[in-house]
Amino acid sequence: MKKILYILVTLVLSSVSVFAQTPEEIIAQMDQVMEKYEAKDGFAMVMEMKIPILGTFASAVKSWGDKMRMEIDVKGEQMITYIDGDTEWDYNVKEKVIRIKKRDVTKKTKEEENMKMFQSATEGYDVSISKETDKAWFLRCKKNRSNTNKDDPKNMDLVIAKGTYMPISLSAKVSGITITMRDLDFNVTEKDVTFNQADYPGVKVVDER
Repeated sequence: MKKILYILVTLVLSSVSVFAQTPEEIIAQMDQVMEKYEAKDGFAMVMEMKIPILGTFASAVKSWGDKMRMEIDVKGEQMITYIDGDTEWDYNVKEKVIRIKKRDVTKKTKEEENMKMFQSATEGYDVSISKETDKAWFLRCKKNRSNTNKDDPKNMDLVIAKGTYMPISLSAKVSGITITMRDLDFNVTEKDVTFNQADYPGVKVVDER
């Protein structure tokens, strides 16, 4: 009986060693999965921002090419913003007013800047596994000496799903604000991010361009 148990334990341990993966292997698999979506123009994600004193705010962001749609709720005030080139539409749901503005195309929105963290997320970082469950790997990314970009956060936490190798979430602290990006999705069309006044009947439009 003891011999049988020994053989079973040995088989289990050998199986675990076969399937065990290093952080580098996990990241490489995630990159391969993400490459399949490079041809797609659109993606969506939820971006959470934890700001000291003010609290936590969630923004639903959709992007397609140069177009973007952002929906955020700040203390009961809901705002929907569309961006297309040098034009921006800001819809205040409570006031039922849409303001059309001209924007500086050379300046990136905070959402656009934060989205960069999902692109080559671990480049310039030393990665280790901080936790592992049956559903995901929890990776800790620490900025290394080769990373000279002052804007990059010192640490990031990346969660990757087992089986699919899709990123579940990416968190980092930037300028005192904790940012978490989650619910990454690629089922976005151009229509999803294009402003259409017909979608907002009875709303006052103010052109401030």
